[in-house]
Amino acid sequence: MTRKRNDNHSTEFGLWLREQKVIDSKKGFLASNLDFIWTNYKNKKWLLIEEKRYMAKIKQWQRKMFITLHNAAKNDSNYQGFYFIQFEKTSPEDGKIYINHELRTKKELLDLLLFRGLK
Repeated sequence: MTRKRNDNHSTEFGLWLREQKVIDSKKGFLASNLDFIWTNYKNKKWLLIEEKRYMAKIKQWQRKMFITLHNAAKNDSNYQGFYFIQFEKTSPEDGKIYINHELRTKKELLDLLLFRGLK
């Protein structure tokens, strides 16, 4: 059965989707939001970001969806990758930052967002 949200971060459409029995998750339907499609319109580079606060993890079914999305995008020469960013608390300002499960600094996060890559 499609599970109810356990927070207040949905839209009316998102709530409506969860009420439709014809597209219930037990029939194979899943939905996930992606937090950021990050781009620089001048150089056309782009990347995808899933963000989690309080060290939350990506659920296995969500991970599979993101892998599918990454595989579809990776042949685009402007695509710079998919990044999982976890915050110890809520942001780079109040705790540790992990990018793809590795402890990183605010500078490294900014380098990623500037398309300089991670070293």
